[in-house]
Amino acid sequence: MGDRWHVEVDRSLCIGAAMCTNHAPDDFRLDTARQSHPAAPDTDANERVLAAAEGCPVEAITITLVGSGEPVFPPEE
Repeated sequence: MGDRWHVEVDRSLCIGAAMCTNHAPDDFRLDTARQSHPAAPDTDANERVLAAAEGCPVEAITITLVGSGEPVFPPEE
């Protein structure tokens, strides 16, 4: 069994660019205010979600490992 990720979107940073929904349309949704949120906060680790986080122009998406809370994205400096 692979890693499980916890995905969060900081709505104070989200500008509604919708890059996340372009990269991972099944994993992110925009609400009526064009704010992004994960379709499921806990998900199997996958390249689409990582690409969405990496592609966010304001780095509003954070990914941590379920259980340990270890950061996946953004990586620790």
